[in-house]
Amino acid sequence: MFNSLMKSVFGSSNDRYIKSVGKIVNEINALEPQLQTLSDDELRAQTDKFRGLLDNGSTLDDIMPEAFATIREASTRVFGMRHFDVQMIGGIVLHRGEIAEMRTGEGKTLMATLAVYLNAIEGKGVHVVTVNDYLAARDAEWMGQLYNWMGLTIGVVVPNMDETAKRDAYNADITYGTNNEFGFDYLRDNMKHERAQMVQRPFNFAIVDEVDSILIDEARTPLIISGPTEDKSDLYVALDEVAKEIPEDWYEKDEKSKSIQLTEDGLEQTEQLLISKGMLETDNLYDVENTQVVHHLDQALKAVHMFKRDDNYIVKDGKVVIIDEFTGRMMEGRRWSNGLHQAVEAKEGVKIEPENQTMASVTFQNFFRMYPKLSGMTGTAATEASEFWDIYSVNVVEIPTNLPVARIDEEDEFYKNTMDKFAAIAVAIKEKHEIGQPVLVGTVSIEKSELLSQFLDKEGVKHEVLNARQHEREAHIVAQAGRLGAVTIATNMAGRGTDIQLGGNLDFRIEDETGAMEDGPEKDAVIARVKEEVAIEKQKVLEAGGLFVLGTERHESRRIDNQLRGRSGRQGDPGLSRFYLCLEDDLLRIFGPDTLFSKMMNSNLEDGEAIGSKWLSKAIETAQKKVEARNYDTRKQVVQYDDVMNDQRKVIYEQRGEIMESESVDDVVLDMRHDTINSIVGTACPPGSYPEQWDIEGLKERVEEVFGLSFPFEEWIEEDQVEPEIFEERLRTETDKMMEEKIAKNDPSIWRMVEKDVLLRQLDFHWKEHLATLDALRQVIWMRGIAQKQPINEYKQEAFGLFETMLDTLRGEVTKILFKSELQISQPQTQALPDLPDFLTGHIDPLTGLDNSNDGDGSEQRPELFGSLAGSPRAASGPGGSNTDNPYANLNVSRNAPCPCGSGNKYKHCHGSANNPNAKLNA
Repeated sequence: MFNSLMKSVFGSSNDRYIKSVGKIVNEINALEPQLQTLSDDELRAQTDKFRGLLDNGSTLDDIMPEAFATIREASTRVFGMRHFDVQMIGGIVLHRGEIAEMRTGEGKTLMATLAVYLNAIEGKGVHVVTVNDYLAARDAEWMGQLYNWMGLTIGVVVPNMDETAKRDAYNADITYGTNNEFGFDYLRDNMKHERAQMVQRPFNFAIVDEVDSILIDEARTPLIISGPTEDKSDLYVALDEVAKEIPEDWYEKDEKSKSIQLTEDGLEQTEQLLISKGMLETDNLYDVENTQVVHHLDQALKAVHMFKRDDNYIVKDGKVVIIDEFTGRMMEGRRWSNGLHQAVEAKEGVKIEPENQTMASVTFQNFFRMYPKLSGMTGTAATEASEFWDIYSVNVVEIPTNLPVARIDEEDEFYKNTMDKFAAIAVAIKEKHEIGQPVLVGTVSIEKSELLSQFLDKEGVKHEVLNARQHEREAHIVAQAGRLGAVTIATNMAGRGTDIQLGGNLDFRIEDETGAMEDGPEKDAVIARVKEEVAIEKQKVLEAGGLFVLGTERHESRRIDNQLRGRSGRQGDPGLSRFYLCLEDDLLRIFGPDTLFSKMMNSNLEDGEAIGSKWLSKAIETAQKKVEARNYDTRKQVVQYDDVMNDQRKVIYEQRGEIMESESVDDVVLDMRHDTINSIVGTACPPGSYPEQWDIEGLKERVEEVFGLSFPFEEWIEEDQVEPEIFEERLRTETDKMMEEKIAKNDPSIWRMVEKDVLLRQLDFHWKEHLATLDALRQVIWMRGIAQKQPINEYKQEAFGLFETMLDTLRGEVTKILFKSELQISQPQTQALPDLPDFLTGHIDPLTGLDNSNDGDGSEQRPELFGSLAGSPRAASGPGGSNTDNPYANLNVSRNAPCPCGSGNKYKHCHGSANNPNAKLNA
């Protein structure tokens, strides 16, 4: 009560913020008459003027008013569009590193040009992040006209670009791209072997379009680069058959967490079923030997009994394609993790692709927190303001609309079942269609879209269905959803980023009508006719009441409902929105209290009857808040676990960067050799122990294994006052001397290259293995909660210990390879390092394996991470011609030298073996 009173008197904190920014807008407006008098060349020269001011000590805040006034005048001349004052407010918010919540149709794309131009003047790079490649290319082409006119350079990054072109795009003043591609390029850069191969430069400033979708909805699923493991197709198929034989009374489903658990009786029955099929190593299902079978059986049960075709996925061209639960779009190239995707492929009888092993990963939270300044824009962010602040330390500012909102938001209507609800929806749509009012219908799945389409066909209503099956036509269909009498059915936020204009989108209409016509009087006449038709049609739509947005279900997130409503009533246009609900909706069925809805509605509602109630709508909103809180906890948990890995990732990537930039890494190698000696001696001769307790035999074996040397440790012990430190000192002296002699026999410059390459490759190999270990740890660490321990704290301790172990192993392997290597190069020459292979990319939930929403590379190549030390493994050939099995055939490696792959074995017993040319690294 007191807060409401204070807000009515002094306004909200958001109102006070907007009022304070208004003073800067007035300052910008005061500069407009002066800039209008400048010629085009004089206006373009403003960019160089601003750069000069920055060079002389001015800050971006100092030049902001004039820079904003300049880009507004340039926009007026290039596009014929002048920024509204509210867009100026939004531009200031973006420049300050905050999130601008601006209603749909208020011009977010044009608003962003203000902050983009100002920050691009510095030349440090501005990243504009979009949700898909179409929007990235569209916005770059459209806004690029303005930036180029002002003397700035533009770049666009998309999957499968040439490395040189991608590097040029990142070096531009302004770079457009998707969140996935920016993230994957960051990971790929940190897998390369030379700084010159990297495409990105240090991060500076990012503006994230549809920031709620990218930083909230997709933030629970990390970006992952992976490589293939062994093929287990037969196991997937066999367990799929078992899962299909398991009846419902053997298991319990939890739709909230999308999990299935066998009951106690079900476990016994399933165990006997697996034994009868000969699929268990022992007669106990939960013996260690059967771990893999249990894991994949669990995934098969989910695939068969939990995941539905045309709802969670579709089968297209013989492949299982995931449907994004937030947007209803197909996610080409994206795969569920932990064998779940393979289980679904086995269920559908399509080709089963092998599982992949993680080689690099990062969450969106930790990726975007690397930008010194981060901002974003969307139509809905206020409901998640606390999460934006907690995770990203970014404030949300609600930007007022240019014109008052005239849309009418009606109360929800409740029905007993889906059929009654859809029948009522079809009647309502028909009524609106007959009076010419356009209707945009939002559904939650392909299945619901097609069911509603059938109802409309019965009513004789012409309509468009936009879902994952029509992804290619998405923007075009949505753009015309505001035409007279149009009925468009869309899954969730399909077409997000495309403006719905009453009477139809003029630009799309002109493009359709003119096609490939050349400029001239004929084309001008067509354009004039289309403009007139659109103006007349818009007036008729306005008279009919504007766009009617109809929601067939409430979503888990209030933001998505608000996004759907926001498609209507743009720029002060009239509009209408209404949601239709029933007891069978997922939100009510899974999260709504049974006594609240079902008892009251079943006893009081007749078939086909509807009720509307503010109380019921409030109860729905409460359920949504609970789901949002649960989803936030999930995302927060992902951040907590990734923060542990992020600290380690920073160490590894910083180390890689230093190695790549160094001309010589001999000091690093020397430290590693000495640390290895200390570790070997410390293990055999623990501090504080007596000589008779030392493991001298183990010490000798380990020194022989790593250095190939023998030392008279027994004689040293017989000497007076022998301590482990003396062993360490003597070993360091001897090994340093032998390494100096070895380097002297070879070309020092080539040896330095070998040291650097071995160090990088071993670092990559052990980091990859460490990631796999952490993945496995994260899968089981929750069990520590049974012992009343905090899983995250246990994970931190375990991960730290594993990281220390990994570094210790890395030091030992690098030392062993370099100490036992023998270089025999017939024609010494500097060869360029190979390009990084196209790895598989994924965006996978580490907790459940669900919500995979990555951008795949679309490449069929497989990674060859540990190839030749001196050349491309794909270019290898031997005396008998091409030898694709042995990537080292062209190096003339001595048969008794260590294999260049890093296994530690002699070449003749590893890749050089005639009988086994493709031996594994750990052979």
